[in-house]
Amino acid sequence: MLRSSAFPLIRRYPNQVKDSDLPTTTTAMKVLVPVKRVVDYAVKIRVEPKGVDLKNVKMSMNPFCEIAVEEAIRLKEKKVASEIVAVSIGPKQSQETLRTALAMGADRGIHITTDMRTDQELQPLAVAKLLKEVVAKEGPKLVICGKQSIDADAAQTGPMLAGLLDWSQGTFASDVAVDGDAVNITRETDSGVETLKLGLPAVVTADLRLNEPRYATLPNIMKAKKKKIETLAADSFGVDLAPRIDVVEVKDPASRKAGIKVASVDELVDKLKNEAGVI
Repeated sequence: MLRSSAFPLIRRYPNQVKDSDLPTTTTAMKVLVPVKRVVDYAVKIRVEPKGVDLKNVKMSMNPFCEIAVEEAIRLKEKKVASEIVAVSIGPKQSQETLRTALAMGADRGIHITTDMRTDQELQPLAVAKLLKEVVAKEGPKLVICGKQSIDADAAQTGPMLAGLLDWSQGTFASDVAVDGDAVNITRETDSGVETLKLGLPAVVTADLRLNEPRYATLPNIMKAKKKKIETLAADSFGVDLAPRIDVVEVKDPASRKAGIKVASVDELVDKLKNEAGVI
């Protein structure tokens, strides 16, 4: 099913779900949500010749992953999801990211440990292969990912995972609604809005407009400390994690002269002609 509209109306669900919002599905399902530890979006990064300097830098959950966790929680509030499993791949500090997901409302976590840098060395195909193994182990009917991570901006892991699993996929979702054995998603494109009906199992990637993540409450933060996190080594899965892309060089954007304001069109033309030399 495909519908398009040039000017979409994006629905936003409240945190408290009414009975009338509950779907017709008869069996609640397990939902898997991958979450990634990244440099906090508010940090001004320091660039090294081969990447970003991560020493003494504030880290947090990838914002798109927060949206994915929130959407899974809302599905559970609607009694669509029976269990939410958060999974993170990375160093031991990734457990902090998992605890954040658990404090938001996920039921348990899986930590796949690796010392590879997740912003460069551990690339989307390797992540998708690891997640495929987790899916085989856990048996979810729905995987909700952030559409991309803000460190690499690749937007490849979700689609690659769906390809490896041979599952339906819906990317850049701005609305998600489960209906029986299908999930209806709305996705924004350059030419308008698509509404897709995907058969379950499926992989969905979350866009910014999907929802506004909740803040974890103090009681839930305390409860999260008691929730289970299973730890598994990445090399125990027998997956080839070798990077396919080498980073040659990383540079800061070139500096440029600060702009100025002009009082009139005549002054603008004068500066473009006599100072900038472009006309």
